[in-house]
Amino acid sequence: MTRFTSTRLADGRELVYVDDTEPYASGAATRRLDDPRPLPDRFAPVPGEDGVERAFTGPEMRRDPLTGDWVPMASHRMNRTFLPAADACPLCPARPGAAYSDGEIPDTAYDVAVFENRFPALLAVPGQDDTETALDGEPLWPTRPAAGRCEVVVFSSDHHASFADLDVSRVRTIVDAWAQRTEALAALPGIEQVYVFENRGPEIGVTLPHPHGQIYALPYVTPRTQAMLAQARAHRERTGGSLLRDVLEAELRAGVRVVDESAHWVAYVPAAARWPVEVHVAPRRDVLDLPGLTDDERDDLAALYHRLLVRLDRFFVDPATGEPLPLPYISGWHQAVTGEGRDLGRLHLQLFSVLRAPGKLKYLAGVESGMAAWISDTTPERIAARLQELA
Repeated sequence: MTRFTSTRLADGRELVYVDDTEPYASGAATRRLDDPRPLPDRFAPVPGEDGVERAFTGPEMRRDPLTGDWVPMASHRMNRTFLPAADACPLCPARPGAAYSDGEIPDTAYDVAVFENRFPALLAVPGQDDTETALDGEPLWPTRPAAGRCEVVVFSSDHHASFADLDVSRVRTIVDAWAQRTEALAALPGIEQVYVFENRGPEIGVTLPHPHGQIYALPYVTPRTQAMLAQARAHRERTGGSLLRDVLEAELRAGVRVVDESAHWVAYVPAAARWPVEVHVAPRRDVLDLPGLTDDERDDLAALYHRLLVRLDRFFVDPATGEPLPLPYISGWHQAVTGEGRDLGRLHLQLFSVLRAPGKLKYLAGVESGMAAWISDTTPERIAARLQELA
C-alpha cells in the first residue's frame, strides 16, 4: 500500500509525502504538514534596486531561430544550494529536538517525498500572460514565459544512500510516485511533455548528493523527443509499424546486446549507443507512459531496475584498490507527449554515463558539442558484454 499526502510549504510550494510504512501508509498517522520557516510567498512582489516593489515574474524562454529549439533562461538558479554539508542538506529530514533549519521536508522522517523545486527552471506564475512576444521587437526571436513545473523526488531520508542501496519494495514505491506525478503534471494547462529523471554523481553536475531525482513538466516538446517523433512517424508511414516496438523486437532477435529480461521488461544496450555506458529498458507491452503500467509491470520493473543499478555500480573497478566505482549516470524516462504525436510514443528508460574509464570522463568537444555529431569511444557490444559478465 502506498499513500500520497499533499501539503503546502511556507512559501506556497506543494509537498507530497509518499508513504509505504506504517502507521503512515494506512493513514493511522500523518507526517508533519506545517512548515514553520519564515519564507515569503514565492509569488510576492519583488523590490527592485530603486526600492520600488514590482510584480514577480518567472523565467522566460526564447526560441533559437537557427534550430527551432526553446531555451529557458533561468538566471535565478545561479544562487541555488551547492554541495552543502550533510547537516545542512535541504533534502534531509528535520532533526528531532533541534531548532528547525532551512530544510524542505518538515518531518523528522519520511519514506519518499516530492516537492516543487525552490529554484525551478520552469515556473507557471498565476496571472502571468502566457502569450508569445517578440524579443526587442524582432519577430526572429519569439519569447514566452517558461510556464512549466519542476519537482524534486527524494528517494530516501538517508543522506548517504543511493538508489541502488534501496530495497526493491522502496523502488516500487518510487515507481508509483513517478506514475502519480506524471499523471498530475501532464494534466496541468500548457504542459506538452513530462520527463522523469535522476542525475547521480558530481561528474554529472549534481549539486545535492542526497539521493533524489527530478520531474520536469515542460511547456514545449524537447528537441530529442521531436527528433524521435519524426523518425517514428516516418517509420510508420514506410512500414506501418511502431518504431520503438520494432527496435525492441530487433534487439530481442539479435540477442547479443540484451543484458536482462523479465516477464514484462527487457534491458538492452542500443545498437547505436552513444555513451561509454548506455542501457535502455523497455516494456514488452506497448505502453505510452508510466501511469499506464499495470501493478504487475510496476512490480517487475522495480526488481529489474534495481538489479541493473547494482550491476552498473560494478561496471568500473578502481585499478589501485580493486574496489567497484559508483557509476555517475543520468537515468530518464521517455514518455508519450500529451498532444500531437502522442500515439507515436512508447515508454522506455534511457540510462547513460559520462565515465569512459576509471578517472576518465567523456567530454563533448569539437564535432560533438559544435555539430551534435556523435563519436562513440567504445562499441555497444563491449558495453553489453561487460554487463552480461556482471549478471
